[in-house]
Order: sequence, then structure tokens, then C-alpha cells
Amino acid sequence: MGTIAALLNELGITLPTPAKPVANYVPYTVSGNLVFISGQVPYGPDGLEYQGKVGADLTTEDGMAAARLCAINILAQLHAALDGDLERVVRCLKLGGFVNAVPDFADHPAVINGASNLMVEVFGDRGRHARFAVGAGSLPLNVAVEVDAIFEVR
Repeated sequence: MGTIAALLNELGITLPTPAKPVANYVPYTVSGNLVFISGQVPYGPDGLEYQGKVGADLTTEDGMAAARLCAINILAQLHAALDGDLERVVRCLKLGGFVNAVPDFADHPAVINGASNLMVEVFGDRGRHARFAVGAGSLPLNVAVEVDAIFEVR
């Protein structure tokens, strides 16, 4: 078992079957040594989780959990893009995080830390990345969070 697979196991994370696109796009593209992962939502073992607005229906901590689940789904897509070999990851270059929040919510960075923290847990320093965390008036399927990613691979 590779180092990343062992670490995921240690963290109690089983990568799900990657979600299929729900519109006219692909879940990831590979160009040279870059993998671009489409926005992932908090889809868990029992279906869609964490629906609603952070700051009204959900707490900041709920938002962080939603972002972590999005990051798990990012890893599942990356695993598929790399034919199951996450050891090929050189670095997580960037995460983009959208938070479905009430207008006066201002803690978007803390919410997206749910995804950022997981990348560092899994990849160590290779998981440190540039990112954005912004609020949105709404998101598809009324999810709390959507996160996309860019990775450098070998």
C-alpha cells in the first residue's frame, strides 16, 4: 500500500466512487503535468449533505465539515485521473472555495479551511496551496460549499 493510501486509511477516509457530472462538463481534465478538478460538492455515502446557507441553516463548523467532504470528493476525482496512483501528486497548487452564506457572513476562509486542512493532512507540505474563499448568494442544489482544485503531478 502506498504512503498516501496508508495515510488515508489511517485518517479513516475511504475514497468514494467519483461522482458523475450533472451537466455538460467533465469531472477533471489533464493537461501536461496539471490536473484540473471540477467543483465538488458535499456528496457523502448517503447522498447530498450540508444543504442550506452558512450563517442561517448551518454553522461555520458545519461549513468546514462540508468543505472537508468536498475535498474527499476532490481526492476521489484525482485518484481516478491518476489511475489510482496518488503517489504521483507533486503538489496541490490551488483550491477555489465557494460558500453559500448569508450576506453578512464573513468567515469564508474558516469554512474553506475544512478542505485546505485535509490537503495538508494527506500531502503534508505538498498539500499547501494558493486558494480563494468567497461567498455566494446560492450554489447548485442548495449545497453549503463547492470546492475545485488544481494539482501538479508527475
